Amino acid sequence: MPRAELDKRPGDVAAMFDAIAGRYDLLNDLLSMGQVRLWRRAVARITGARPGERVLDLAAGTGTSSLSFTATGADCVACDFSLGMLRAGKSRLDGPGGVRGDGSPREEEQGGSGGDRPPGRLSFVAGDALRLPFRDGAFDAVTISFGLRNVADPGAGLAEMRRVTRPGGRLVVCEFSAITIAPADMLYRRYLLNVLPTIARRTARSPEAYEYLAESIVDWPAQRELAGLIEAAGWSAVRWRNLSLGAVAVHVARRT
Repeated sequence: MPRAELDKRPGDVAAMFDAIAGRYDLLNDLLSMGQVRLWRRAVARITGARPGERVLDLAAGTGTSSLSFTATGADCVACDFSLGMLRAGKSRLDGPGGVRGDGSPREEEQGGSGGDRPPGRLSFVAGDALRLPFRDGAFDAVTISFGLRNVADPGAGLAEMRRVTRPGGRLVVCEFSAITIAPADMLYRRYLLNVLPTIARRTARSPEAYEYLAESIVDWPAQRELAGLIEAAGWSAVRWRNLSLGAVAVHVARRT
Protein backbone atom coordinates (compact mmCIF):
# COMPACT_ATOMS: atom_id res chain seq x y z
CA MET A 1 0.00 0.00 0.00
CA PRO A 2 1.55 3.32 -1.00
CA ARG A 3 1.83 5.91 1.77
CA ALA A 4 0.72 9.51 1.31
CA GLU A 5 4.28 10.81 1.16
CA LEU A 6 5.17 8.51 -1.73
CA ASP A 7 4.27 8.85 -5.39
CA LYS A 8 0.62 8.01 -6.01
CA ARG A 9 0.73 5.12 -8.46
CA PRO A 10 -2.68 5.10 -10.23
CA GLY A 11 -2.93 1.31 -10.24
CA ASP A 12 -2.29 1.10 -6.49
CA VAL A 13 -4.75 3.87 -5.65
CA ALA A 14 -7.43 2.32 -7.88
CA ALA A 15 -6.90 -1.08 -6.25
CA MET A 16 -7.20 0.54 -2.82
CA PHE A 17 -10.58 2.01 -3.70
CA ASP A 18 -11.71 -1.25 -5.33
CA ALA A 19 -11.09 -2.97 -1.99
CA ILE A 20 -13.31 -0.60 0.02
CA ALA A 21 -16.03 0.00 -2.59
CA GLY A 22 -18.71 -2.12 -0.94
CA ARG A 23 -18.82 -0.14 2.32
CA TYR A 24 -17.37 3.15 1.10
CA ASP A 25 -20.48 5.31 1.48
CA LEU A 26 -21.38 3.79 4.87
CA LEU A 27 -17.90 4.39 6.27
CA ASN A 28 -17.83 7.93 4.88
CA ASP A 29 -20.97 8.66 6.89
CA LEU A 30 -19.48 7.06 10.00
CA LEU A 31 -16.02 8.61 9.85
CA SER A 32 -17.31 12.10 9.00
CA MET A 33 -20.05 11.85 11.66
CA GLY A 34 -22.63 12.53 8.96
CA GLN A 35 -20.97 15.73 7.74
CA VAL A 36 -20.36 14.27 4.27
CA ARG A 37 -24.06 14.67 3.47
CA LEU A 38 -23.93 18.38 4.29
CA TRP A 39 -20.79 18.80 2.17
CA ARG A 40 -22.41 16.99 -0.74
CA ARG A 41 -25.44 19.28 -0.61
CA ALA A 42 -23.20 22.33 -0.47
CA VAL A 43 -21.32 21.21 -3.59
CA ALA A 44 -24.58 20.69 -5.47
CA ARG A 45 -25.83 24.14 -4.46
CA ILE A 46 -22.56 25.86 -5.39
CA THR A 47 -22.34 24.02 -8.73
CA GLY A 48 -25.83 25.21 -9.60
CA ALA A 49 -26.45 22.60 -12.31
CA ARG A 50 -29.47 23.43 -14.46
CA PRO A 51 -31.78 21.33 -16.67
CA GLY A 52 -30.10 20.51 -19.96
CA GLU A 53 -26.55 21.09 -18.70
CA ARG A 54 -23.86 18.42 -18.77
CA VAL A 55 -21.90 17.84 -15.57
CA LEU A 56 -18.77 15.72 -15.16
CA ASP A 57 -18.55 14.35 -11.62
CA LEU A 58 -14.93 13.24 -11.46
CA ALA A 59 -13.70 10.79 -8.81
CA ALA A 60 -17.41 10.07 -8.37
CA GLY A 61 -16.86 6.70 -6.69
CA THR A 62 -20.22 4.98 -6.37
CA GLY A 63 -22.06 7.92 -7.94
CA THR A 64 -23.83 9.03 -4.76
CA SER A 65 -22.74 12.64 -5.33
CA SER A 66 -23.83 12.49 -8.98
CA LEU A 67 -27.49 12.08 -8.02
CA SER A 68 -27.53 15.60 -6.59
CA PHE A 69 -26.82 16.90 -10.10
CA THR A 70 -29.31 14.73 -11.99
CA ALA A 71 -31.97 15.76 -9.46
CA THR A 72 -31.77 19.29 -10.91
CA GLY A 73 -32.47 18.01 -14.44
CA ALA A 74 -28.85 18.11 -15.57
CA ASP A 75 -27.21 15.14 -17.27
CA CYS A 76 -24.25 13.81 -15.27
CA VAL A 77 -21.33 11.54 -16.06
CA ALA A 78 -19.98 9.78 -12.97
CA CYS A 79 -16.32 9.14 -13.81
CA ASP A 80 -13.82 7.22 -11.70
CA PHE A 81 -10.74 5.09 -12.29
CA SER A 82 -11.86 2.48 -9.75
CA LEU A 83 -13.94 -0.11 -11.56
CA GLY A 84 -14.93 -1.57 -8.20
CA MET A 85 -16.46 1.74 -7.13
CA LEU A 86 -18.35 2.18 -10.40
CA ARG A 87 -19.68 -1.38 -10.30
CA ALA A 88 -20.83 -0.98 -6.68
CA GLY A 89 -22.58 2.28 -7.53
CA LYS A 90 -24.30 1.01 -10.66
CA SER A 91 -25.40 -2.19 -8.91
CA ARG A 92 -26.91 -0.25 -6.04
CA LEU A 93 -28.64 2.33 -8.24
CA ASP A 94 -30.07 -0.29 -10.60
CA GLY A 95 -31.19 -2.56 -7.76
CA PRO A 96 -34.58 -2.61 -5.97
CA GLY A 97 -35.44 0.87 -4.74
CA GLY A 98 -32.56 2.36 -6.69
CA VAL A 99 -32.29 4.65 -9.69
CA ARG A 100 -32.04 3.69 -13.33
CA GLY A 101 -29.11 4.66 -15.53
CA ASP A 102 -31.06 7.63 -16.88
CA GLY A 103 -31.45 9.03 -13.37
CA SER A 104 -35.16 8.20 -13.05
CA PRO A 105 -36.58 6.22 -10.10
CA ARG A 106 -37.22 2.56 -10.76
CA GLU A 107 -40.86 1.80 -11.56
CA GLU A 108 -41.68 0.34 -8.16
CA GLU A 109 -40.50 3.56 -6.46
CA GLN A 110 -42.04 6.16 -8.77
CA GLY A 111 -45.41 6.61 -7.07
CA GLY A 112 -45.76 9.61 -4.81
CA SER A 113 -42.50 11.34 -5.75
CA GLY A 114 -44.43 14.49 -6.62
CA GLY A 115 -41.57 16.14 -8.52
CA ASP A 116 -42.46 18.16 -11.62
CA ARG A 117 -38.92 18.31 -12.99
CA PRO A 118 -37.76 15.12 -14.71
CA PRO A 119 -34.32 14.00 -13.53
CA GLY A 120 -31.36 14.14 -15.85
CA ARG A 121 -29.52 11.12 -17.22
CA LEU A 122 -26.79 9.46 -15.16
CA SER A 123 -24.04 7.43 -16.80
CA PHE A 124 -20.97 5.70 -15.39
CA VAL A 125 -17.64 5.98 -17.23
CA ALA A 126 -14.24 4.61 -16.23
CA GLY A 127 -11.52 7.17 -16.73
CA ASP A 128 -8.21 8.55 -15.48
CA ALA A 129 -8.20 12.22 -14.40
CA LEU A 130 -4.93 12.71 -16.30
CA ARG A 131 -6.37 11.36 -19.59
CA LEU A 132 -10.10 11.98 -19.58
CA PRO A 133 -11.99 10.10 -22.32
CA PHE A 134 -14.03 13.14 -23.40
CA ARG A 135 -13.79 15.71 -26.17
CA ASP A 136 -12.71 19.31 -25.63
CA GLY A 137 -15.42 21.54 -24.13
CA ALA A 138 -17.83 18.65 -23.53
CA PHE A 139 -19.18 19.83 -20.16
CA ASP A 140 -20.82 22.90 -18.66
CA ALA A 141 -19.39 22.09 -15.23
CA VAL A 142 -16.75 19.75 -13.83
CA THR A 143 -16.74 18.77 -10.17
CA ILE A 144 -14.36 16.68 -8.10
CA SER A 145 -15.00 15.97 -4.42
CA PHE A 146 -12.33 14.48 -2.16
CA GLY A 147 -10.49 13.07 -5.16
CA LEU A 148 -8.00 15.67 -6.37
CA ARG A 149 -5.47 14.77 -3.69
CA ASN A 150 -5.43 11.19 -5.01
CA VAL A 151 -4.44 12.29 -8.52
CA ALA A 152 -0.77 11.59 -9.25
CA ASP A 153 -0.29 15.09 -10.73
CA PRO A 154 -3.05 17.44 -9.43
CA GLY A 155 -1.90 20.34 -11.63
CA ALA A 156 -2.06 18.24 -14.78
CA GLY A 157 -5.44 16.89 -13.66
CA LEU A 158 -6.80 20.41 -13.25
CA ALA A 159 -5.56 21.31 -16.72
CA GLU A 160 -7.28 18.24 -18.15
CA MET A 161 -10.51 19.24 -16.41
CA ARG A 162 -10.19 22.65 -18.04
CA ARG A 163 -9.78 21.00 -21.44
CA VAL A 164 -13.13 19.19 -21.20
CA THR A 165 -15.00 22.26 -19.89
CA ARG A 166 -16.63 24.64 -22.36
CA PRO A 167 -15.59 28.33 -22.42
CA GLY A 168 -17.52 30.04 -19.64
CA GLY A 169 -18.00 26.73 -17.85
CA ARG A 170 -17.19 26.20 -14.20
CA LEU A 171 -15.04 24.08 -11.94
CA VAL A 172 -16.00 23.03 -8.40
CA VAL A 173 -13.38 21.32 -6.23
CA CYS A 174 -14.40 20.06 -2.80
CA GLU A 175 -11.45 18.88 -0.76
CA PHE A 176 -10.26 18.54 2.81
CA SER A 177 -8.37 21.62 3.93
CA ALA A 178 -7.06 23.51 6.98
CA ILE A 179 -9.32 24.56 9.85
CA THR A 180 -9.07 28.31 10.32
CA ILE A 181 -8.75 28.11 14.13
CA ALA A 182 -5.27 26.81 14.95
CA PRO A 183 -6.07 24.81 18.16
CA ALA A 184 -9.08 23.18 16.45
CA ASP A 185 -6.93 22.35 13.42
CA MET A 186 -4.36 20.65 15.66
CA LEU A 187 -7.08 18.52 17.29
CA TYR A 188 -8.53 17.71 13.86
CA ARG A 189 -5.17 16.48 12.58
CA ARG A 190 -4.73 14.33 15.66
CA TYR A 191 -8.14 12.83 14.92
CA LEU A 192 -7.11 12.10 11.33
CA LEU A 193 -3.81 10.42 12.23
CA ASN A 194 -4.86 8.60 15.42
CA VAL A 195 -8.61 8.25 15.91
CA LEU A 196 -9.76 7.74 12.31
CA PRO A 197 -7.36 4.82 11.61
CA THR A 198 -8.41 3.21 14.91
CA ILE A 199 -12.08 3.36 13.94
CA ALA A 200 -11.23 2.06 10.47
CA ARG A 201 -9.31 -0.90 11.90
CA ARG A 202 -12.46 -1.94 13.79
CA THR A 203 -14.99 -1.33 11.02
CA ALA A 204 -13.29 -1.51 7.61
CA ARG A 205 -12.11 -4.59 5.74
CA SER A 206 -9.09 -2.65 4.40
CA PRO A 207 -8.16 -0.28 7.25
CA GLU A 208 -4.80 0.52 5.66
CA ALA A 209 -6.71 2.39 2.95
CA TYR A 210 -8.01 4.81 5.57
CA GLU A 211 -4.53 5.27 7.02
CA TYR A 212 -3.42 6.34 3.55
CA LEU A 213 -6.43 8.66 3.19
CA ALA A 214 -5.76 10.28 6.58
CA GLU A 215 -2.13 10.94 5.68
CA SER A 216 -3.10 12.32 2.28
CA ILE A 217 -5.46 14.81 3.98
CA VAL A 218 -2.78 16.02 6.39
CA ASP A 219 -0.27 16.47 3.54
CA TRP A 220 -2.73 18.34 1.27
CA PRO A 221 -2.19 22.11 0.70
CA ALA A 222 -4.37 24.64 2.49
CA GLN A 223 -6.99 26.84 0.83
CA ARG A 224 -4.79 29.60 -0.61
CA GLU A 225 -2.18 27.18 -1.94
CA LEU A 226 -4.81 25.10 -3.70
CA ALA A 227 -6.28 28.28 -5.23
CA GLY A 228 -2.83 29.03 -6.65
CA LEU A 229 -2.58 25.53 -8.11
CA ILE A 230 -5.98 25.96 -9.80
CA GLU A 231 -4.95 29.33 -11.27
CA ALA A 232 -1.67 27.86 -12.52
CA ALA A 233 -3.71 25.25 -14.45
CA GLY A 234 -5.36 28.05 -16.47
CA TRP A 235 -8.59 28.64 -14.53
CA SER A 236 -9.77 32.16 -13.70
CA ALA A 237 -11.92 33.86 -11.02
CA VAL A 238 -10.77 31.33 -8.40
CA ARG A 239 -12.31 31.65 -4.96
CA TRP A 240 -13.24 29.33 -2.12
CA ARG A 241 -15.79 28.80 0.63
CA ASN A 242 -14.97 27.08 3.90
CA LEU A 243 -17.24 24.39 5.32
CA SER A 244 -17.04 22.97 8.85
CA LEU A 245 -14.62 25.74 9.94
CA GLY A 246 -12.35 24.98 7.00
CA ALA A 247 -11.99 21.24 7.54
CA VAL A 248 -13.40 21.16 4.01
CA ALA A 249 -13.14 23.91 1.41
CA VAL A 250 -15.03 24.28 -1.86
CA HIS A 251 -13.01 26.04 -4.56
CA VAL A 252 -14.79 27.40 -7.64
CA ALA A 253 -13.35 28.76 -10.88
CA ARG A 254 -14.29 29.63 -14.46
CA ARG A 255 -12.88 28.72 -17.82
CA THR A 256 -12.43 31.84 -19.93
